[in-house]
Amino acid sequence: MKGSDFRVSALTRRDWMGGMATLASAALVARGEGNEGGGLRQSVAHWCFAKSQWAWSLEKTCSVAVDLGFRSVELLAPEQLVTLKPFGLECAMVSLNLSRGPGFAYGWNHPGNWPMLEEATRLSVDAAAAFGAPNVIAFVGMRRRDPGGAEGVEWSDEEGATQCAEGLKKVAGYAERKGVNICLEMLNSRDGSAPMLGHPGYQGDHVDYCVRILERVGSPRVKLLFDVYHAQIMDGDLVRRIRQHRTWIGHVHTAGVPGRGELDAGQEVSYPAVAAALREIGYTGFVGHEFLPTRDPVEGLREAMRACRI
Repeated sequence: MKGSDFRVSALTRRDWMGGMATLASAALVARGEGNEGGGLRQSVAHWCFAKSQWAWSLEKTCSVAVDLGFRSVELLAPEQLVTLKPFGLECAMVSLNLSRGPGFAYGWNHPGNWPMLEEATRLSVDAAAAFGAPNVIAFVGMRRRDPGGAEGVEWSDEEGATQCAEGLKKVAGYAERKGVNICLEMLNSRDGSAPMLGHPGYQGDHVDYCVRILERVGSPRVKLLFDVYHAQIMDGDLVRRIRQHRTWIGHVHTAGVPGRGELDAGQEVSYPAVAAALREIGYTGFVGHEFLPTRDPVEGLREAMRACRI
C-alpha cells in the first residue's frame, strides 16, 4: 500500500469511527441519557414531587428519573439513600434530619442551633461519604433571634454573618476529611405569597452576603448552593454572578420565576444562558431541578432537561 493510500484509508477509518460515535451519542441523548445536559449533570429534587398533588413516592421519583435520563435524585435524608441503589442513581445533595423543624428556619447564624446542626451535619456527611454523594446542605437561618417565637429582636447582618461563619467552621474540617462539600443555600425573602415560594425573614437572602460568609469560613469544602430561582428574585444579573462567584459554586438549583413552576416559556429566566455560563466557568457539579409542578410533572422534567441542555 502506498503512503498516500494509507493516509486516505486511515482518515476514512477515523471518519467512520467518529461518525459511529456521534450516532451513538445522539441515540443516548434521544433517550435522555449520556451527555444529558450538554456536559451538565442534572438531578431531580424529590420533595417537590412528593408534596405536589401527584404525591410521588421516592421509588416513583427514582423510576421517572431513570426513564428520563437523570443521574441523581436529591435532597434526601441519610436513611433514604439506600432506595437509590437499585436504580443506579446518585444523590447530588443530602439533607439534614433536624428534630426542631426545617433547616432554613434553624440555621448556623444562631449559636443556640450549633449543637443540633453539628450533630445532624456530621451524620449527613458520614452518610454522603459512605454513599458517594458530593454535597450536604446548610442554611444561614432566620434574622429573628427566636424563629419559633413571637416577633422580636433580629440579628444584624454582621452578627449573622460572623455567627454563621463560626458555626460552619465547627464542621468544615470534618467535611474536608470526609471529602464532602457543605453547601450554604441562599433563599429569597421577598415572596411570601405561598409556602416555599420564598422565606420572609431569612437572613442569607443575597448571593454576595452568603459568599462573604464562605470567605470567612475559608474552607475548600464549604461552598455556595446557587439557587437560580431565589437569586433571580433577590439579585438578578445571573450570568455575571455565576462568573464572579465561580470558585464558590458547589451546587445549582432551578425553578421558574415567578411562581417556582416549570422552566417553560412562561417564566423569565433564560436557562439556556444560565447553562452556558456554567459550562463557561467549567462547572462540573449537578444542576438540581427544584420546581413545584403545576401540570404533568414528567413533561415538566423533560422541559427542564431540555432547558439546561446546550
